[in-house]
Amino acid sequence: MSQSGKNGLTYSDAGVDIDAGNLMVEKIKPAVKSTRRPGADGEIGGFGGLFDLKAAGFTDPILVAANDGVGTKLKIAIDAGLHDTVGIDLVAMCVNDLVVQGAEPLLFLDYYATGKLDPDQGAAIVGGIAAGCVEAGCALIGGETAEMPGMYSGGDYDLAGFAVGAAERGQLLPAGDIAEGDVILGLASSGVHSNGFSLVRKIVELSGLGWDAPAPFAEGVTLGAALLTPTRIYVKPLLKAIRETGALKALAHITGGGFPENIPRVLPKHLAAEIDLASISVPAVFSWLAKTGGVAQNEMLRTFNCGVGMIVVVAAEDADKVTAALEAEGEKVARLGRMIARSEGAPGTVYKGTLGL
Repeated sequence: MSQSGKNGLTYSDAGVDIDAGNLMVEKIKPAVKSTRRPGADGEIGGFGGLFDLKAAGFTDPILVAANDGVGTKLKIAIDAGLHDTVGIDLVAMCVNDLVVQGAEPLLFLDYYATGKLDPDQGAAIVGGIAAGCVEAGCALIGGETAEMPGMYSGGDYDLAGFAVGAAERGQLLPAGDIAEGDVILGLASSGVHSNGFSLVRKIVELSGLGWDAPAPFAEGVTLGAALLTPTRIYVKPLLKAIRETGALKALAHITGGGFPENIPRVLPKHLAAEIDLASISVPAVFSWLAKTGGVAQNEMLRTFNCGVGMIVVVAAEDADKVTAALEAEGEKVARLGRMIARSEGAPGTVYKGTLGL
């Protein structure tokens, strides 16, 4: 019996295609190059990415780091065959977490793992990541593509993102002066963003609709495309408002856990956020999800952003000028409520009125 079968194995026999990986790197080079900014202008392909804080204009910076994924929204991208926007979500979930601390996002790294590497699919994903980086003003300085047969099946893949930002010492948020009577502003979301998609998928299953069916809540787009609307990146408008007005006391990124989990993270223990639910302009997608799934209001509020992707806390006398600064940058701003006293053990978010579902 010939031994060649036993001894002649290659890595591609095991399901890993090095050539496909190299091809993908070539395909993504222009996208990566488009993200260059002061402090980062190297090529990808080294063992690590470099960043020059001095060239970025910092003198005494504190570094702020965040990492995240896109969750089961990826499953919709895979099933609908639409891969060019989930990269924007990946960046958004990380950089929005940096800007809430007053930090300017500087660099981004991604991790992309799949069972069988399709260089075109990979390039579409990284194209989205690069687009998100350009919108956030940060450089994509490296990443990892892992082909892992046996770990992921049937075209599945996973994404993780890692972002680093900086703020000058003494400029971090939240500021220590949040007080009773401060005003809470809400910035409109672009839709479901990247949280609650396990429930979204369950509701779609209940509805019996396919990803290519017309979206019941949006004109002229498929259900898959509508639900894949990328997470809004709030970085540039917020940084501009922070620098122009100096009046932003705290910011909260409304992700998994909604209002009740995310707002109290930036508040002192003796204060609660009182939110008037009637002041929220709820996008049609949330009304459809609530109705189709029979989801109760409070469950909606702790699972989804319900139309508000970012919370801004300002002194009452600064509310108008901060609103004007954000609107000038294209944000939709609503006055949601105010800071009230909180007794020990009481929740950090309290509601008035009802959500316009």
